[in-house]
Amino acid sequence: MRRSAALAPFVVTLSPYELGADGTHRGLPSSTVSVTIPEADSLEIGWPGRSGSRERFRAVVAGLHLDAAELRQVGGTQGVWLTLSPAGAGALLGVPAAALAGQVADLADVAPAMAHLPERLAACRSWPQRRAVVESALLAGRTRYSGGEELRAVLAALSGAGRVQEAARRLGCSRRHLSGTVRRELGVTPKEYQRLLRFETARGGLVAAARAGTVSLAAVAAAAGFADQAHFTREWRVMAGCTPAEWLRVEGLTA
Repeated sequence: MRRSAALAPFVVTLSPYELGADGTHRGLPSSTVSVTIPEADSLEIGWPGRSGSRERFRAVVAGLHLDAAELRQVGGTQGVWLTLSPAGAGALLGVPAAALAGQVADLADVAPAMAHLPERLAACRSWPQRRAVVESALLAGRTRYSGGEELRAVLAALSGAGRVQEAARRLGCSRRHLSGTVRRELGVTPKEYQRLLRFETARGGLVAAARAGTVSLAAVAAAAGFADQAHFTREWRVMAGCTPAEWLRVEGLTA
């Protein structure tokens, strides 16, 4: 089923999910805004190392974050997971990505018109039906987001440049102006956004290598732009709360 053309600029991922046998999942750092909608029960989310951070949500929205969260879903382990570009948060949820940075919130509080989605999804009998329900809700909530094109240009420059100063030069603006725009729209600094991109590149490289049966941390580190394997492993431990090897094992990607 093809994604609606109106949603294509804003929706990065829209897919079903199924948690492991114990109903837990490690939510890794991300450069997108994620929405997790269980079909049954609710989600319990906590941030390891943050005392008293564990909360329960019927459906949850998570902003850009640089550390891992722990998700637990008891009673039902299936649902729909979607990720939105930073511009998509403003266009489809009606709030800037910066308002959600580093935190999680109930979907009903962020976008009240979507509060009905868990119940509607539970009544569906197939994935095409569930996808259609979510896409219809997103389209119904779509707003005119005036900053989308500028933000996409800024993030593309940061993605294609090794340094923030180089990104500013490509955009024809000062580093200060670039930093102000990114902080205002995303709630993170330009360097933090690049750090998230590098982490995501490494995560994709790890998954691809594991599925091919050729995991080389040194190769993954080099391809993602880390100085060396040690740098990659340190950064992964800080951001994911475990080593790359531990994460692969928990995800069932290695023996």
